[in-house]
This record gives sequence, structure tokens and C-alpha cells, in this order.
Amino acid sequence: MSLHRSPQVRSPQVRSPQVRSPQVRSAQTHQYLIERIPKVTGHEVNIWLGRLAEGPGLLRFSERVNWLRAEHNLPHSYASALVHEADLRRRAIRT
Repeated sequence: MSLHRSPQVRSPQVRSPQVRSPQVRSAQTHQYLIERIPKVTGHEVNIWLGRLAEGPGLLRFSERVNWLRAEHNLPHSYASALVHEADLRRRAIRT
């Protein structure tokens, strides 16, 4: 009996024109998560954004997400939404 597996060939996925783009879902998901943060965590979004701003000066998105997860025990999706929201607000101030 051979343990060697033959490589699988994947066919390219073709998107239907009726499928929504991921950006639309992503924006909706982001908004949903931001709206749920106070209920899930017990703290308003502005409190979390303040903690993020006062935290260590991490620059990379993933580092800030991991810091929120480790320091404040936040689920990944909420930590990611908070970092994204902080970036959106910072960009809005610059323009």
C-alpha cells in the first residue's frame, strides 16, 4: 500500500455576477460588530478606542488585534473590528 497521494487539481472558481462583493459584506459585518461591542463587552466603543490609543505603540494591524485579545480577552472578530474602526476614524481626521 502506497502512502503517496496524488496532487489534487482544483478547478478555478467562477463568481456569479449576482454575488455581492466581499467589501459590501465586510462593511456590513464591521458595522454589526461595532454596534454589538457595548452589549458583548460591557464597554462603549470609545472606551475601547481609548484603551487602544493608550496601549503600546504597536503599528501593525495584527499586532494591535493580538494585543487587545491578550490584554483584554476580546474575541478576534471584535478586536479586529475595533482596530479597523480606530484606523477609519484616524483617516477621517486626516482628511
